Amino acid sequence: MDNRCGWIALAGEAAAHPRLQGRQASDWLIIGGGITGLAAAHTLAARFPGQRIILLDRQRVAQGASARNSGFAVSHEMPAPGELLGKPGFAGFEVASRIGVAAGLEVRKRMGELAIDCEYDDAGYHFAVHQPAHLQQVDAVLHTLQAVGASAQYLEGEPLQQRLGSAFYSRAIHCAGGNALLQPAKYVRGLADSLPAGVEVFEHSAVLSLRRAGQGWQARTEAGEVVAGQVLACVGAFLPRVGVHHSGTFALELSASITRPLTEPHWQNLFGERAWGVLSTLPGGATLRLLPGRRLLIRNTVEYRQRDLKPGQLQLRQQQHVQGLQKRFPGLGAQDIEYTWTGHLSGTRSGEPCFGRIDQGLHAVAGCNGSGVARGTLWGRLLVEMASGAESPLLGDVLAQAQPGYLPPRPFFDIGASLRMAWEVHRAQHER
Repeated sequence: MDNRCGWIALAGEAAAHPRLQGRQASDWLIIGGGITGLAAAHTLAARFPGQRIILLDRQRVAQGASARNSGFAVSHEMPAPGELLGKPGFAGFEVASRIGVAAGLEVRKRMGELAIDCEYDDAGYHFAVHQPAHLQQVDAVLHTLQAVGASAQYLEGEPLQQRLGSAFYSRAIHCAGGNALLQPAKYVRGLADSLPAGVEVFEHSAVLSLRRAGQGWQARTEAGEVVAGQVLACVGAFLPRVGVHHSGTFALELSASITRPLTEPHWQNLFGERAWGVLSTLPGGATLRLLPGRRLLIRNTVEYRQRDLKPGQLQLRQQQHVQGLQKRFPGLGAQDIEYTWTGHLSGTRSGEPCFGRIDQGLHAVAGCNGSGVARGTLWGRLLVEMASGAESPLLGDVLAQAQPGYLPPRPFFDIGASLRMAWEVHRAQHER
């Protein structure tokens, strides 16, 4: 298997950028060409039009994790039992929702200003379950979501089956009012293609070391180096690669598949024209989408990432995708899969990000915890604001919640994380 991302294949290849050669000096250095790094680049170019900005990526800009996720732009998350209206955790849920709504608005703002066409659909998506026990206190959840500005509706039985074209799901909450779906590769490519001329991009330029150099920083790559006054590290859970340790973040490995277009009359009648999305209420459950063109996407594997998956291992993940599709839509098989790929997300123990100043002139953010499309876009702007000394209530909210939690040293964390993810997958076995 070639691990070709379906999103990227359907969006088309972006223009290539050169590799860093020789010594360069800049005012700002951004490490990482995903959503956050690109949003930061746009913000810097607008805020400091006369300053030089360099962006480095270890592989291809706009083709990493930011293009490989399931394309959910999250404004409103499902509240945990302790976050329900009237519970002590509701105050924190209000703050998180305030940040999420601002993040969703940031995505729409970028799309409008930069004329990005990414199949954006703001009709919301579903938190859906197979086993009713995995979606309880429905009235309390609805009231909680409505209290923070979401539009939430409960569905079960025939109406839910007709909406999704499957009898697999027993109950769901459809959540709109900010939640949206998009084509992630088209979105992140749009951010990259519309970069101002003042942003210089270098690909295949992995940062091998990052150290202080006078009043600034020196980033060394295999073929060159950049000396910059300010550095923004936007590489997700891979901050240790640029010398930022103890961020409280770790990488999770996920894999997904997209089917061929389902053009047969049976599928045409079953799905109709409207695209939709489903998130599980359990971390180990499945993510499902009906895409434009009547393709299905499924993501039902998640594991603690310690090394890249080999082709044979990816083949096994594809088999799990097929099994998940067959539970929901009998008649589909491996022959209907067109793309299967892996990606990663940066997680934290608390569910809150690492966001802040690491050292004088060095700022970093990581730990999207599955909400990187919207929050990553917002973080790019806020990271620039923080680095340039600006203040705002929204930045204050993000900084107040940026407590990723303590991680024990390796190998103890490796063992614990692998066991925890295996337990989450087992707990969600009927939702996969």
